[in-house]
Amino acid sequence: MSNSSPDGDNPPGYHPRDIQSAYQLPRNGGYGRTVAIVSAFDNPNAESDLAVYRRTFHLPPCTTANGCFRKINQNGGDTPPPLTDPGWATETAVDIEAVSAACPRCRILLVEADTNSLSNMLTAVTQARTQGAKFISMSWGLSEAAGQLALDQTYFNFPGIAFVAAAGNGGYSGFLYPAASQYVTAAGGTSLDRSLRREPGPQAKRSGWYESSWSRSGSGCSQIQPKPPFQTDPDCPMRTVADVSALADPATGFAFYSTFSSPGWRVIGGTSVSTALIAAMYALAGNPGPADRPNSYPYAHRRAFWDIDQGSTGSCGGTYLCTAMIGYDGPTGIGTPRGVLGLRR
Repeated sequence: MSNSSPDGDNPPGYHPRDIQSAYQLPRNGGYGRTVAIVSAFDNPNAESDLAVYRRTFHLPPCTTANGCFRKINQNGGDTPPPLTDPGWATETAVDIEAVSAACPRCRILLVEADTNSLSNMLTAVTQARTQGAKFISMSWGLSEAAGQLALDQTYFNFPGIAFVAAAGNGGYSGFLYPAASQYVTAAGGTSLDRSLRREPGPQAKRSGWYESSWSRSGSGCSQIQPKPPFQTDPDCPMRTVADVSALADPATGFAFYSTFSSPGWRVIGGTSVSTALIAAMYALAGNPGPADRPNSYPYAHRRAFWDIDQGSTGSCGGTYLCTAMIGYDGPTGIGTPRGVLGLRR
């Protein structure tokens, strides 16, 4: 979901300063905290592409040499996976650059799975956790299946860690696992637009920006996952997706740089973008309490989010499961971050 441009002086798409402005993010937070990106296959140019991105937007260097960037394989070693896939290399570039945009002072741990099989991806998740990361971004997923309840207990039932996963780009009932897990923050997506006027509704006090639900963001009611205790919406007896949202619409997309698949500057969207942004925002907010479920934090701090009440992800009889409206809804969850107070205890 991207288009490209050779313009490196003023790349198309939203820049770090736009992300920081739209979500009212602190500019110097997150120092010393590590956001782990779990991706697949090897991106041999990850660090060099990141350097171009950060240099272009005048962000502090994040390199192996200065200890800010580290790349490991799913077993924790420095030998990269044997294969490179252009699509996954692009995904990796998007994720590490989105983290950089939201939290320029955060450290980045890139964990590359050998392949994109679920087994290898989950092994990489465990490796990220074993390495001590408290914020783990997973811009990938699969359709729900009954066996995933057992996977939850092995890979995600760990208090004190903010697991964030993409709700998916399949619209209503097209949401993905592990976003559907009761232990994971499901990242939905929005269309982010500049606005020179005060908009009506819940965003009336917002200056310069306006958001609506992105039509392809995954949302809906799980048929498998139990409802976590902090979710109280009335029409889904099981887990509802999503929890929180951020920029995902490629039509109002994120600027990133990659040397794979149409090399150069490009504009991209999808809940991959919102996932990495939200994981970085959790890091800005501070380390979770060791016994806490960080995906519960937004539900306890609803006023710290912009309530999105426009847009739909499909046809569900006009209910909140696919229609953005005042209060909690499936497409955007609690809403989009208004600073980071809603992502801490």
